[in-house]
Amino acid sequence: MKPQTYATNSPILLTSLALISLLLSGAIFGFFYAWICSTMWGLDAADPKVAIAAMQAMNGSVRNAVFAPAFFGTPFVLILTALIAKRHARTRAASAFLAAGVIYFFGGLIATMMVNVPMNEALALVASPDDPATAAQIWADYSPKWQVWNIARTVASGISLMLTGYALLTLREAKI
Repeated sequence: MKPQTYATNSPILLTSLALISLLLSGAIFGFFYAWICSTMWGLDAADPKVAIAAMQAMNGSVRNAVFAPAFFGTPFVLILTALIAKRHARTRAASAFLAAGVIYFFGGLIATMMVNVPMNEALALVASPDDPATAAQIWADYSPKWQVWNIARTVASGISLMLTGYALLTLREAKI
């Protein structure tokens, strides 16, 4: 019998990483989903000048230590979990964790960095307009495009969450 090392062969490590993967995937999906079903609808219903100021404030506050693990850490924890699952000969779980990590990395993290963040940074430079028509135009130019990309990253993170759930369900599969 081959000696086992805790770092690569422990079922406790795999289970812990799998649960952390689920937690992070669920957290980032929930974050993006909340923007779809409440935040942006509320801002769209508000006075455009208020919506611009509120969005600037929210974008300024989101870069924090509470948000960072879910946003930045999710794909890396998923991929690490895939590697450990593979080491345990849990091939279906490993494939699902890996797919979840890759999908979130490109569809959530990279999409956000390539589209939503530049849009947010451009909006941050906008001085609050006194003219209601100017404020309405700024918001009309910003909100619909931002929301389309938010839906895309929400779908990607939702797929990642489902794949993570599937991976957890398959962890008890027989070793191949």
